[in-house]
Formats: sequence, C-alpha cells, structure tokens
Amino acid sequence: MKRITLIIVAGLLSLGFSAANAQDADARSMAELLRLIEQGQARDSQEARQRESAFAQSRNNQQSLLNQARAERTRQENTSAALEQQFELNQQRIITARQALDERLGALKELFGVLQTVSGDTQGRFNASLTNIQYPDRGEFLIALGRKMASASSLASIADIERLWEMLQREVYESGRVVRFNHLVTKADGEQAEMEVIRVGAFNLVSENGYLQYDPGEGTISELLRQPDGRYLGTTDDLMDADSGEIVTFGVDVTRGTILSLLVESPTIRDRIEQGGIVGYCIIALGIIGLLIAIWRWIGLSGDSRRVAAQLKRDTASTDNPLGRVLAAYESNLQADTETIELKLSEAALKEMPGLTKGLLFIKVVAAVAPLMGLLGTVTGMIKTFQVITLYGAGDPKMMAGGISQALMTTVMGLVVAIPMVLLHTVVSGQSRKIVNILQSQSAGLVAQHSERKG
Repeated sequence: MKRITLIIVAGLLSLGFSAANAQDADARSMAELLRLIEQGQARDSQEARQRESAFAQSRNNQQSLLNQARAERTRQENTSAALEQQFELNQQRIITARQALDERLGALKELFGVLQTVSGDTQGRFNASLTNIQYPDRGEFLIALGRKMASASSLASIADIERLWEMLQREVYESGRVVRFNHLVTKADGEQAEMEVIRVGAFNLVSENGYLQYDPGEGTISELLRQPDGRYLGTTDDLMDADSGEIVTFGVDVTRGTILSLLVESPTIRDRIEQGGIVGYCIIALGIIGLLIAIWRWIGLSGDSRRVAAQLKRDTASTDNPLGRVLAAYESNLQADTETIELKLSEAALKEMPGLTKGLLFIKVVAAVAPLMGLLGTVTGMIKTFQVITLYGAGDPKMMAGGISQALMTTVMGLVVAIPMVLLHTVVSGQSRKIVNILQSQSAGLVAQHSERKG
C-alpha cells in the first residue's frame, strides 16, 4: 500500500515537475516545485469561479429576455383583441352606412348602375370607332368616369352625365357624315406621310391610294397591304374627286372592316393561275398559241372568202384568190379534152386545200389536249393532297388547300381553254369548208360546161 502511495506521489511530483519546468526553467529545488504547483491550483480555482459567475450571469440574462418576450406576447395579444373588436365595429358601421346610402339614393341607384354599364360599353366602342381619330380625348374622360362609378365614396355629377350624353349624340352624328381631314398615314412600303383622308361615317377610311385601316391599340392609320379589286378602288377615286355636296357611288363596308378583309384575302386571277402550278402554265401557253392560230386563220379565211365572193361576180380570173387560180387553170387548158380539164381542175383545187386547211388540225388538237392536261393537273393535285394527309394528318384543312386548289384550278383551266378552242375550230373550219365547197362546185360546173361545148 505504501509502495502504491509512493508511486502516485512520485508521479504527481513528476507531473508537477514537468509543469513547473515548463513554467519556470529556473526551479531547481523541491520546495520551489511545490510552491509552483500550489500557485497553479489556486489559479485554476480562480478561473473556475470566474466561469461559474459568467454562467450564472448569462442564466439571469436569459431569464430576463424570456420574461420580456412573454410580456411582449401578452401586449400583442391584447392589441390583436382590440383590433378585432375595432374591425367588428367598423364592419357594422360600413353596413349601417351602406343601408343609409341605399335609402338616400333610392331610384338613383339604378340610374348609376345603368350609367356605369353604359360608360363601360361606350369606352370599348369609342376606342374601336373611326371617330376616335378626331376625338382622342374621349377615352380619358370615360376612364375617369368608370373609376368614379366603381368607387363607393363618390358619384357621377350632373355635368358628367350630360357630357356622356353629348358624346353619344356626337358619335351618332359623326356616323352619318363624310369628313375630310389630314392625318399621318403609314404607306404600304413602310414610309409615313401626312395625307388627305376621308372618313365615311364610322365605316371606312380612304385616301388617294385606296382603302385605309385604323389600329385602335396604336391609334395609327395605315394603307392596306393589298387592295380589293378595281371596281371598289374606282369608287374610292370617285369619292376623293367629289366636291362638297356631290353624290357619288361608294363601296361602304357596313361591317367596319370584316367584308373588306375578306375581299382583300380573296385570291386574284394571278393567284388562281399560280395555284395551277406548272400544269396550269402549260395549259395557258397552249391555249394562247391555239387562240393566236385560230385568230390568224379566221382573218386569213375571211379575206379569202371575200375575194372568192368577189371572183364569183367577175368574168375574168384573178390569181389573188383560190377560185381565181382554179379558173386560171381552166382558161389555160381550154383546148384540152374533158377528161384532161377535169384532172387539171382537180389538181388546181387540191393545191388550194393545204392553204385553206392549215392550222385547223392544231386547233382541234388543242381543244382535245387541254381537258386532258387539266385532268393531269387534277391527279397531281390530289396526289399532293394525299401526301400532306399522310405526313400531317387531316386535322388542318389549310395544309391540304394547296393540292386541292391545284386540282380544281387545272380542271377549270383545261375547260376554259378547250371550250373556246372547240368553238373557234368550228368557226374556222366552217369558213374553210365553205370555200372548198365553192371550189368543188365551180370545178364541176366548168367540167360540165366544157363537156357540153366539146360535144
């Protein structure tokens, strides 16, 4: 037991010595070492007491903060209860005030309700009206009136009601007037210029370049990118050139732009031709060539017919017409026998046949080929339509419109070319057959006359 105690004391002394050695390298005796150990223990006890004091002070501060938070919570709860009570009182006062307001308004409440509805509708109508170009300040008044009517603390005055009534009357009055004024206009090429504009009631705007459109959101006037066909543009020119009080014909769009937009979007003849595609252009080219040939042959055969008719009235043969050349062949062989004369006249008539029938076969071919080419375009258009259906489905009709338009337009083009070609071929071939019949009848008569004279 003593041995264990000595070992512990020796260890403590060793630790104390190490500490003392670290703190003061000059300690050399056991007494000095013990003194240093006692000073260290005292210093550790003092630091522990300081920490305990700090912990106690911090605990006291936390308790103080907790007490303050509890007091603040109690105060806020009391404030909330007071505010809830005040809110209930205010709600009751509002209900009472509204009841008193309703009793005082009486029949005026319905009047103000109608006024609020009318002012809201009028604002939307005025913003989209063409008269808003000349009276742009109406919107601000209507907005202020709408806010006033929506507020529960104010009401519209008699002056406000009278001004709204005056605006409605002015709108009715301006809807029946044709007014000229200058305004900034955006042209179709994007440039802006101040131009003379005519407003036809609340329906249309026109200028020297045609119809105009009004953008209510931007408050701007611009030309239509595409104008309707000529007969409507002619009426705009008449209106621009008309004097004050003069009555002219004008195409008014009573739908305020709907019908005009449909007319603008409707395809022109050029658009229809482009819808036909390559087949359509081929049909048109073939038809033009056939028409030119038919006109050329009609003019030539008409001249030959007139000269043949004149030859019938003369006794001498003239070589400027087919009949004259046949008669000249007869006169040059008067001494020949009847069989020779018949052969000579047949030869002369056969020489005139190519000149009388040239071009007729081509016109007939055009009349037969044009419908077939139209049928070809119809088939190619339907193939294109089915390809679109295969790729995109049949949900959007606009996707199939190109193929269907090509199918229909090529059919129409083929018929439009074929029908006149058939008629022209009939007319031209009729003239040709008339001259041929005259040649054959005159040749037969000459043969019979020569045979009688020889007999």
